[in-house]
Amino acid sequence: MKPQQTIHKPVEMEGRGLFTGEPATLRFFPAEPNTGLRFVRVDQPQPVCVEARVENVSKRARRTSLRNGTVAIETVEHCLSACAGLGIDNLRIELAGNELPSLDGSCMAYVQSLQKAGIVAQDRPREPFVIRDTVRVVDGDSELVALPPLRPDAEGLEIIYDLDYGQASAIGRQIHSVTITPETFAQEIAPARTFVLKQEADQLLAMGLGTHLTYDDILVFGPDGVIQNELRFPNECVRHKILDLLGDLMLSGRFLVGRVFARKSGHSLNQELARRLAEQAHDQRLRDLLIAPPAYDVRAVQRVLPHRYPFLMVDRILEVDGTRRAVGIKNVTANEEFFQGHYPGQPIMPGVLIIEAMAQMGGILLSQELEHKGMVAILLSLDKVKFRRPVVPGDQLVLTARAVHVAARRGHVRCTAHVARELVCEADIRFALTDAEPGSTRTGSEA
Repeated sequence: MKPQQTIHKPVEMEGRGLFTGEPATLRFFPAEPNTGLRFVRVDQPQPVCVEARVENVSKRARRTSLRNGTVAIETVEHCLSACAGLGIDNLRIELAGNELPSLDGSCMAYVQSLQKAGIVAQDRPREPFVIRDTVRVVDGDSELVALPPLRPDAEGLEIIYDLDYGQASAIGRQIHSVTITPETFAQEIAPARTFVLKQEADQLLAMGLGTHLTYDDILVFGPDGVIQNELRFPNECVRHKILDLLGDLMLSGRFLVGRVFARKSGHSLNQELARRLAEQAHDQRLRDLLIAPPAYDVRAVQRVLPHRYPFLMVDRILEVDGTRRAVGIKNVTANEEFFQGHYPGQPIMPGVLIIEAMAQMGGILLSQELEHKGMVAILLSLDKVKFRRPVVPGDQLVLTARAVHVAARRGHVRCTAHVARELVCEADIRFALTDAEPGSTRTGSEA
């Protein structure tokens, strides 16, 4: 199994955004294992972090953008493609500006910067998602199909792209196939640049987008071919479509093993496939966890948490990843005491108890750090609390807690509760970390 990778040292890039033309500074920093790719807007009054995951996608025409609240990270696909192509799992990407630099319209400058920073292996194995079931998404005559690998020992992703602008277009029809490795990506895909038809460029200019660009900055195709520029490959356009697709698929949150066939797809359809693959990966991971021996059974949970029936809201811990993430379950049964008085004719689990269950998961996660320090986690505040749908008897809550920041006296955990793949509740929970009572050996959340 291949190890996760990050970079050895920070590196900086500068440039103007493709659509806005606004200047931006981008800095890459090493990141810890299992933290993934995270963008941080450092030009805000308080830095705003946006994970490179499909649930954070903001709808935009002709590009892929991410959002956290009112703060956006525009045109991320070339940067993400470079990370995917080079095999970089974990990275902190600080941006001063609202759109990533476009540079020459390819992602070669990103590749060169990351290579200059040095790509290093980490002490955690990578867990790629091996596509097991065929997934197909369609929009008109555009389609994407994700397929299992041809061989059980396959390790990478093969992409076949069929681009067809029709015989009347100077672009015409182009087909390209590539198996993604750092070498093939850097040589065959990364140099391919953004392209548009002349009429599309005129429309964007009329909308006030890309007004800073010249024919040297982007491939513009007129009736007779590319205007005032030269192609790097005869089929540069289809190669750039593969570049965009690979970056968008990185939003699934995992490296993919299998095959992807694309026909005339764009960012919106790419993102939909990433969403479907993320759901498939989530379901597969949950099935594997549910049949595996638990990390903590209920007796071990009781040794960590001070709660007891009827306020112990965690039945089993499925997985604990150090101090970064913990996953557990709460089985919601019809004989729960609170159902006797909470909508007894149509029993619904009180939202405050869902929050309590998530807070207890946060306490379990923090206990990995606090156990040897003689401290406990006391619920301090709740933020960004959202309920998505009711929880009823028979549901199984899958509780996930991810550490955002842990300091000497404060802990910040992001928690979610799912039923199957459906998100039912989420919250940012902050804890005060206090000394345990004299003589006490118990640690955990007092939420």
